[in-house]
Amino acid sequence: MKSIIYYISIFCVLTFMISCQNKKIQNDENKVFRYNESANIATLDPAFAKSMNIIWPCNQIFNGLVQLDDSLHIQGDIAKYWNITKGGLQYDFILRDDVYFHKHSNFGVDSTRTVTASDFVYSFDRLSSSSIASPGGWILQKVKSYQAINDTVFRVNLTESFPAFLGLMSMRYASVVPREIVEDKKAEFRSNPIGTGPFAFKLWEENIKLVLRKNPLYFERDKNGVQLPYLEAVAVTFLPDKQSAFLQFIQGNLDFISGLDPSYKDDIIDIHGNLKPKYQDQFKMITGPYLNTEYLGFNFSSDHAIIKDKRIRQALDIGFDRNKMLAYLRNGMGESKVGGMIPNGLEGHLTLGDRYDFGKAKELVDAYKKEKNESSIVLTLSTDASYLDIAEYLQREWQKIGIELKVDVMPPSTLRQSIASGTVSFFRGSWIADYPDAENYLSLFYSANKVPYGANYTRFDNRNYDALLRAAIEEEDLDKRDLMYQELDRIVVNEKPVIILFYDKVARFTSNKVENLGINPMNNLFLKKVSKKNN
Repeated sequence: MKSIIYYISIFCVLTFMISCQNKKIQNDENKVFRYNESANIATLDPAFAKSMNIIWPCNQIFNGLVQLDDSLHIQGDIAKYWNITKGGLQYDFILRDDVYFHKHSNFGVDSTRTVTASDFVYSFDRLSSSSIASPGGWILQKVKSYQAINDTVFRVNLTESFPAFLGLMSMRYASVVPREIVEDKKAEFRSNPIGTGPFAFKLWEENIKLVLRKNPLYFERDKNGVQLPYLEAVAVTFLPDKQSAFLQFIQGNLDFISGLDPSYKDDIIDIHGNLKPKYQDQFKMITGPYLNTEYLGFNFSSDHAIIKDKRIRQALDIGFDRNKMLAYLRNGMGESKVGGMIPNGLEGHLTLGDRYDFGKAKELVDAYKKEKNESSIVLTLSTDASYLDIAEYLQREWQKIGIELKVDVMPPSTLRQSIASGTVSFFRGSWIADYPDAENYLSLFYSANKVPYGANYTRFDNRNYDALLRAAIEEEDLDKRDLMYQELDRIVVNEKPVIILFYDKVARFTSNKVENLGINPMNNLFLKKVSKKNN
């Protein structure tokens, strides 16, 4: 009898221990945020954070002077506040004195230290160094000088007034990094980064897994005074196949996927862009504007007489149904009511409503043919394979109004080179904002920015436009500048150097356990306020 009681007791203890261990694993799992990155990450150095696959993990590891909220408003980050003087030429950033670098033995006895203004001097020096060759050095193009006035005041002087400067400073390129680690070759900064962010680097097995752990020294707190972040860790996998990643998400092995890949878009959302009923109990879908304008561009330096006739450009613009195109080719993921180049989500955006007018488009084409004594109009659109479905749709629609479209499919790299060199006259393009200011889009039509001096790929040249853009950049009143931006975009709409296809949308899918993920028009990922509910 005694031995039976003994074994029953042992069984109960073991059961209790296993139960506790399972509960601990479950609780730990609910504090780990897991996502997949299908593209390879070449570095975790913010000076080379030129694409989202690098920017997202760097967002968790590093901080800069300023940051963006989900509405793209500039907020303080390491800078508590800033003063702008001398007609917009001088910026004095007043820094927090409680921001610590992640722990590292190179910092000495305390294994860390506070960030000072001299750290930003070093970080900016590094960003602009020809020996480093950072792709982000361009964000300092309008910077004349910078200096540490003292430990908590960092001064930047510009060559000319540039209201978008604070937006540039929110980019990951402008992160602060510590000299002690970066210059120690044994530390291998690209693969063992040290920053100040809510999560610190823990492990990176390239192409397999990246792990970040909670930074116990992080300076930000929520509105209730609770220290951020809420999560204990971030785990990133590197499955190259997006359909495989989607299956991992469906099985509960990932907490989040971003975007809609053709391999699964029809399975998860309907043609109206709504989450299908079979998934509504498992997942949440978050959508919003994305600062990505998809367009077709005309090369105004081309000797192609047809595209130089504004009637044909107008006919092409109003000669297809954007609503139908988005519903059947993109499952409703896009904004069809387009204005000019400035997308929905930015100040200065124009909303002009539905542009489709079959009758007017055909009338314009017929008038051109009659005047020029032409029996047919033939255009060639240069694109890459990812937009072949849209090109073929346009081909069918424009045939109805009397325009024959030939589609020339090129590899993406060849297309980019052909657009830059001007060897194509009509091309598919897109522009994703580098920083949250409409100037980023409007500068695409500034005559001084014609390639190779800038990104004016259409070679648009308009003196009134140039003068107004220069005036807008110098305008310090935000409301007045936004009105000037709208006036500039109306010139783009009227002259039609581009046909706006649609404004893109961000689509994010999370498990129902994930809270406070948020969404923003830059499609940036910030995890410091994210938490996960228990089952």
